[in-house]
Amino acid sequence: MKSLFHTYLLLSLVFAVTSCSKFDSLNTDPVKPSAVTPEQLLLSAEKNAMDILYNSVVNNRIGMHYAQYWAASDKEEDSRYSLGEAGNSTLWSLYNRPLKDLQTLIDLNRTAAIQDPVPNQNAIAGILQVWLYQTLADAYGNIPYSKALSDSIPAPAYDDAAGMYASLLSRLQEYQGVLDASKDSYKSGDVIYNGDVMKWKKLANSLILRIAMRMSKAKPAEAKSAIETAVTNGVITDGADNALFPYTSQAPNQYPYNDFGREQVEFVVSETMVNYMQALNDPRLEIYARPAKTSKTIVGKPYGLGTNSAADAQKYSTPGVRVYAPDFPGILITASEVQFLMAEAAARGMNVGGTAETFYKAGIRASMNFWKIPEAAATTYINSVPYKSANWKNQIGSQKWLALYMQGLQAWFERLRLSFTKPDGTPLFIAPVAGSLDANVTMVPSRLTYPVVESNTNNKNKEAAAAAIGGDTKGTKLWWQ
Repeated sequence: MKSLFHTYLLLSLVFAVTSCSKFDSLNTDPVKPSAVTPEQLLLSAEKNAMDILYNSVVNNRIGMHYAQYWAASDKEEDSRYSLGEAGNSTLWSLYNRPLKDLQTLIDLNRTAAIQDPVPNQNAIAGILQVWLYQTLADAYGNIPYSKALSDSIPAPAYDDAAGMYASLLSRLQEYQGVLDASKDSYKSGDVIYNGDVMKWKKLANSLILRIAMRMSKAKPAEAKSAIETAVTNGVITDGADNALFPYTSQAPNQYPYNDFGREQVEFVVSETMVNYMQALNDPRLEIYARPAKTSKTIVGKPYGLGTNSAADAQKYSTPGVRVYAPDFPGILITASEVQFLMAEAAARGMNVGGTAETFYKAGIRASMNFWKIPEAAATTYINSVPYKSANWKNQIGSQKWLALYMQGLQAWFERLRLSFTKPDGTPLFIAPVAGSLDANVTMVPSRLTYPVVESNTNNKNKEAAAAAIGGDTKGTKLWWQ
């Protein structure tokens, strides 16, 4: 997918990086394309990817709404599935920003005279590419992939998503095998793991779990084999290995949507989430949301109520102080999600080295640790929501949903995949109270429609992709659903 090189972005990143101790110093001049280094490209890709995925219009107005964590005090149509093109086109810009930077990095290394650090560097860049491609495929279905980043092909064909999934798994399996801690990696530029090859290896295997589990209904045998092998090779099980982007309190490296300097009133938490967490006496609720100004208690807004009012931010609770902090991290994957993936794998009869109950409890505890809940409170909560094997899907699904808070897109994908309810069998989610604004969707969109930009620049291939998946509507189910 043809793209201009973002030298201005790289230059601004360098200035930002040198002003903050959490980021590595970059001493070369990125204005000259010939001087751009793999380290600079990696840093640009990591930051741009997180800035896009946690942008207000992508995470907040799409992901957090479709996962039914949040509602809105303005633009209530977002809760009623009238997709805003700003969020749609921003998500699609993963192509011409981070994915392009990563491909430039890989191509640069392939022509480098010094070969020793290249395998580790290119494997790490490839892992990030796989993460972003899966995100796009799970949001849209068939997407440009095999020819997407070729400058000689400005209008690439769309690849079949199921075939792409097989390729993504194969790539991750190759990368985790290539990564070698005895060889050099990135001495700068990597702010997720600081070039730690063994942590990247665990991340590759953890992403295999995410990908394979998402296809477990459509391709159970392939999923089982991939999951069991990945667990054997080593996955993220400890919070110290969480894949996080370390935003800081200093601009321009702040979390993309924060309340530093001004009050944020566009979003309030949903009644769906608040009522469920209150019923469970979940100690994370006081972190996920703050007391409403009017009642001084935590109050959620009915989802898709259909009313826009500045008073909503007074009547209902806005998201918590921590999730609006400028140094809240960009989340790629955490130990909590991986533990829940292994819990589900065990429940499905896979050999992952433990029982579903053990992993289920570990998933909740890892989430409690991430949100800094005291040990005693975490233990009390875990004991209050015991694992029941006969109801594993709803048990794991509902607790995983609570643990994925702030990861809007991933929580939405898992809501679609598992179709879970509360453990007692009653519905957890509701249809928008005022009704959907999309004729093809009642409860929740199954995908996003292709961005308008594709109609303008790649319409023939976009139309072919739409026909292949059964229509370019938000109601079209993806292959793994």
